[in-house]
Amino acid sequence: MRFADRSAAGQRLAAELSAYSGRADVTVLALPRGGVPVAFEVARALKAPMDVFLVRKLGVPGHAELAMGAIASGNVQVLSDDLIEELRIPRLLVDAVADGERRELERREQLYRIGRPTLDLHGRLVIVVDDGLATGSTMEAAIGALRRLGPSRIVVAAPVGAPETCRRLRSLADDVVCVETPTPFNAVGLWYERFDQTTDEEVIALLREGAGGTAHSNVA
Repeated sequence: MRFADRSAAGQRLAAELSAYSGRADVTVLALPRGGVPVAFEVARALKAPMDVFLVRKLGVPGHAELAMGAIASGNVQVLSDDLIEELRIPRLLVDAVADGERRELERREQLYRIGRPTLDLHGRLVIVVDDGLATGSTMEAAIGALRRLGPSRIVVAAPVGAPETCRRLRSLADDVVCVETPTPFNAVGLWYERFDQTTDEEVIALLREGAGGTAHSNVA
């Protein structure tokens, strides 16, 4: 089943997460940029504060949609070594892509924080939201970085995910909620009727509106 757009997907996902509604210890974290409209709907439905967690996918040169790894704030880097070896991507090229994405991560960190303080996630139940899980490398990097912040529980949530990815992430997170796990999966965008790129301006606007305008961006 395809979702109309990210907002509709977020509403479907929120229904699957209803057990967490109204809890005082819940924080919803979005992986920007595509995860933000989804997380906004989840946070609104659960009456929870919304935040962003910065992670950058490392796209295969010439095939940016295909992830060969990811980086996150806190100097966390996750590489899909099997894919890199299969495609014979030189390590120098991997490092060059990582350096470029690190600069973009730092740019967004400054842009999204807009002077707001970071949130204390120690002891919090964190629901990490993205618009889809393909290889899962971006989410894997987020989980690794978040563990350093001492949350009581990490719940991974996405409207759609590759079945094998959702299974693998269950060994890393405390729970994984995927509304749809189609086979074959192929790519996240195929499961949305509208899959336009989310802009920085949309991210900032949703952060300001989320949770009654009290949302902040968070970095490790």
